[in-house]
Amino acid sequence: MIKYLRLSIEIDLLFSAMKKSLGLSVLRTCMHMGLIEAGCDEAGRGCLAGPICAAAVVLPPDYKNKYLNDSKKVGYKLRGMLRKEIMKDALAFSVAFVDETEIDRINILNASILAMHMALSRLKIKPEHILIDGNRFISFQKIPFTTVVKGDGIFMNIAAASILAKTSRDQFMEYLHLKHPVYNWKQNKGYPTAEHRQAFLFHGPSEFHRTSFIIKSDQLK
Repeated sequence: MIKYLRLSIEIDLLFSAMKKSLGLSVLRTCMHMGLIEAGCDEAGRGCLAGPICAAAVVLPPDYKNKYLNDSKKVGYKLRGMLRKEIMKDALAFSVAFVDETEIDRINILNASILAMHMALSRLKIKPEHILIDGNRFISFQKIPFTTVVKGDGIFMNIAAASILAKTSRDQFMEYLHLKHPVYNWKQNKGYPTAEHRQAFLFHGPSEFHRTSFIIKSDQLK
């Protein structure tokens, strides 16, 4: 019996390694199979400009998607494809934004949690458990929750939220780029790339920059 169990474990590990080598997902659907569980993640926390965006997703308990993964590990075109599949297949999903003014007022951590709460409040299905990417969260409507560091690379429901948050925010930053093309937000999405920092110092801040994230010239060295 032990020999067969070891063989089964070795086969599972082999298939997991093969999937990883092929760039396929080896994520678990959720943490608690018997509960309605929402995965939640945000995008844009480290940006100099624009809002923070959070998403919440409830997937079917038997959901499978071999390409679904942390949005940071998925290319632009595949993220777009996954976005459509998630919105089609999810039992419920929601996206919420908190703008730069509110970020400056309450700080980025509180803004991240607020965006997650807003996304969760808009789900058409009330979750029985919430799975959060990261290690900080404030209880939402007394629903049990678990925080998981790098959870978007472990659980599909968090990864799905990661994809929706990332693609939704990217689309919004591409729209803002039309108003202020000098910062090249269509490319950097508001993140502190060298190009963005230099444009900020040369042109000054726009109304969409976070004043609490202001950079200085010595940061370019």
